[in-house]
Amino acid sequence: MLKKLQLKIDNLDFKCCFSSIMKHKVALLLGALLITLLVNSCAPNGGSSPSERPATASLAGDSAINRSNIDEIVNKAKTEERPGLATGWGEERKSELSQGSFTRASPKPAGTDVIYYNDPKGIQAMAGSTVRVNPMQTAAGDLVEWGVKGEIGFLPTYKEGWRGRRFVAGQKDSNYSIIVKNRCKSALEIVASVDGLDVLDGQAASFKKRGYVVEPGKTLKIEGFRTSYSRVAAFKFSSVSNSYANMRHGNTRNVGVIGLAVFTKKDVNPWIWMPEEVDRRETAQTFAQAPASR
Repeated sequence: MLKKLQLKIDNLDFKCCFSSIMKHKVALLLGALLITLLVNSCAPNGGSSPSERPATASLAGDSAINRSNIDEIVNKAKTEERPGLATGWGEERKSELSQGSFTRASPKPAGTDVIYYNDPKGIQAMAGSTVRVNPMQTAAGDLVEWGVKGEIGFLPTYKEGWRGRRFVAGQKDSNYSIIVKNRCKSALEIVASVDGLDVLDGQAASFKKRGYVVEPGKTLKIEGFRTSYSRVAAFKFSSVSNSYANMRHGNTRNVGVIGLAVFTKKDVNPWIWMPEEVDRRETAQTFAQAPASR
C-alpha cells in the first residue's frame, strides 16, 4: 500500500515537473517570436525598388541569413577593402549618338589596345619604373590615336619600361572621357569598354557588339556609359565598392582598365593615304640633288 502511494506521489511530482518544463519552453518560444516580430517591424520597407538597389545591398526585413547571404556579406567586405580607382556612374549629360551604316571588313578587329588607370600609388605598385609619355598614342596599326582626358586637360600618362603598358593617373571623384582620333582616310568603327563593360549598353564587353562610327580625320569623345540616344552617365573615378561594375553587376574583376577595338570598313584599304604618305608627298622635291661630280 505504501509503495502504491509512493508511486502516485512520484508520478504527481513528475507531472508537475514536466508541466513546469513545458511552460518554460513555451515562454521561451513566445519570447523569441516576439523579438522576431519587433526586429521585422523595425526593418525598412520603403525606398527604391529591387531593380534600383545595388547588387551588394545589405540584408533587411525578413530576409533569412543563410550561407549565400554570408558569402555576399563577406565578398562585399573584401570589395570595400580593395585599394585604387574604379569607374562610377557620374551625372547625366547631353551627348548625341549619330551612327551611319557600316559593314565590317571582318568580324575580328583590325587592332586592339588597352589603357590601365589608377591613382599614383596604384600605378607605382603595378608598374614600378615608368616614363611619362604623350597622352595621345597610336594604336591598331596607326589607324587611330587615343588617350584619356580629364575635366581640364589630358591626364598624366605613363609607359612601363619593360612591358610597355600604358597607364593614366586619375583622381577620385573627378570625371574623364576617352578621346579617339581617326587618322586614316576611311571610316572606322570603334568599340570601347571600361572596367570590362561596353560603353554603349553597360553590359559585358564583346567584339560582337556594335560601336561608334568615326569618319575620316574626325575625333570621337566618349564621355560616359550611354543611357539613351542623346544622353550618357559620365565616367567618374570612384572607389571599387562604388563602381558601376559593382553597383550594377556585383563584379569588380575587371576594374581599372579601358579597352579599344578598331574595325575597318568592307572593301576599303584604310592604310592608303595615311598621314605619313601624305607628308611624303607634300615634302617631295621638285629637283633632286645632282650627284657629286668626279
